[in-house]
Amino acid sequence: MMMQSMSMVKLKFGFTSVRTRNLSAGISVMVLTLILIILQPGHKLTKKNQTVDEFDIEEESTVVQKPHLITMEDLDYLFSNSSFYKEEDESNVFLAWSLMRPFLERRDALPETGQGVEEAALAIKDLVSLINKEKLPSASGMVSRRTCPDFVNAADVDLSGSRPVLELPCGLTEDSSITFVGVPDEHSRSFQIHLLGSGVLRYDVNFSKQSIVQNTWTERSGWGEEVRCPSHGTFKNYIVVDELPLCNEQTSRITLDDFPFLKGSPFTATLWFGLEGFHMTVNGRHETSFPYREVKNDSTKSLQKLEPWLVSAVKVSGGLKLLSASATRLPVPDENHSSLAIEEKLKAPSLSGTRITLLVGVFSTGNNFKRRMALRRSWMQYEAVRSGEVAVRFLIGLHTNEQVNLEMWREAKAYGDIQFMPFVDYYGLLSLKTIALCILGTKVIPAKYIMKTDDDAFVRIDELLLSLKDKPSSALLYGLISFDSSPDREKGSKWYIRKEEWPLDSYPPWAHGPGYIISQDIAKFVVKGHRERDLKLFKLEDVAMGIWIQQYNQTVKRVKYMNDKRFHNSGCKPNYILVHYQTPRLLLCLWEKLQKESQSVCCE
Repeated sequence: MMMQSMSMVKLKFGFTSVRTRNLSAGISVMVLTLILIILQPGHKLTKKNQTVDEFDIEEESTVVQKPHLITMEDLDYLFSNSSFYKEEDESNVFLAWSLMRPFLERRDALPETGQGVEEAALAIKDLVSLINKEKLPSASGMVSRRTCPDFVNAADVDLSGSRPVLELPCGLTEDSSITFVGVPDEHSRSFQIHLLGSGVLRYDVNFSKQSIVQNTWTERSGWGEEVRCPSHGTFKNYIVVDELPLCNEQTSRITLDDFPFLKGSPFTATLWFGLEGFHMTVNGRHETSFPYREVKNDSTKSLQKLEPWLVSAVKVSGGLKLLSASATRLPVPDENHSSLAIEEKLKAPSLSGTRITLLVGVFSTGNNFKRRMALRRSWMQYEAVRSGEVAVRFLIGLHTNEQVNLEMWREAKAYGDIQFMPFVDYYGLLSLKTIALCILGTKVIPAKYIMKTDDDAFVRIDELLLSLKDKPSSALLYGLISFDSSPDREKGSKWYIRKEEWPLDSYPPWAHGPGYIISQDIAKFVVKGHRERDLKLFKLEDVAMGIWIQQYNQTVKRVKYMNDKRFHNSGCKPNYILVHYQTPRLLLCLWEKLQKESQSVCCE
């Protein structure tokens, strides 16, 4: 949803869960950009809705509790606009969408389903309107063609009004950064940076208490729990985020001379976004790191992640002269989406009359344009993919930003390899994508095997097909399998599971989410089981598949759990079948090395 004013913003901002990765390159970039103006904190929990010095959400303090129930009106709009879907769906982007309604209507739906469906109904309505405007001859030069810029900046910023310092038309993504250059007032008590979207993520630099504090605010739940550096609470500084401590050693034992911000002295601060959280560097020194947080939705009693792609603007307030602000490495779509210059080899090949061995479903988010293009130019160029023996489709939920949806629509029409999902792309709804992939692989693009992977993973399609030749064609789960794991009961963890969600002390065997393969019979069982409400929905996508397969194992046929350590769920190791947490640059590098050296070696 585009932000129209800074006054009341609904948020939902939390972030996709990630595991760890080598960020040495990213760290050097940060040191160049020097850090954020108020990054987050690392400790001290304080009471919810605690008063904060010199900060107000546009004078609004009342928290409105609005339960998000799935409404028939929203569902009807999403699934009854058949004339539009048939007329516009030349690239078949709504094939899975049209079959998803029964899985969204169930009474035991995932907690975020109501909100995801409601916002999707608004998003598709806006998208239809934009597409129809583009068709009008008189609108050829008038329809907004605003691109998603890779850089925005502002200088000598007036902080007295309510306008944002920066607007981010297509949100943020991993490796995006925001740099501030400013001078705190001599009499300043504090200053704040606010990331705005469906809510607020605030970084507060407090001079009176010599601390840096992070907190979140949503219309539904109000303020969350503060996290503070230096730490005085129960958190321990051995906790790391993207291999960096919550509070660095100096910040953890601040003295007057150690505090990174000084009244009357200029600073350069950079807030950058990693795999696991936000990080702040001030004048070249890392100060704080904070994991992407989950906030409690009081209407559903569930935890919801605050994801960076939902950020649409940046605001700064408090006692500060802001000399400049700039955001870099923003998500940018390919410039050729709207042209006729697209290379034929980048388009999805026709599957007509082709017997498909493997369907690969790539889970992606709307503004991850660069990742998708890197996959199209790398492992999606394997001959097995180009010939149609292997089909690859990106599964993407709608975005709350209409510009991102329009760019994604253009991308889908250009390349023919995207399947839209009838809900907004919240992390808590990933299991619905898994069901959609099973529908796709059994009813739309029937395949002998179905694979799930992510848009930051590199897949050796040749090695994978070779390995599948000696694997059974039924009752198969193949990948990096965890045979002995238990629910994470640690509140605040991105994998936290309440007893009510999973009462047992252990999980059944499951394959790590960056890449696993199931046979078609299991996919059919998943689709049927959810249609008939025999299978339980569970928010952790990869564990959910393990739970469903366990039921197949107990009621239908003995499952072959085939573990392969060549599937690497974090980073890269030689002789791989799959590696995870690869940037677009590394994805292209891995492909180039394969072409030149004919062996799977890592780039870093």
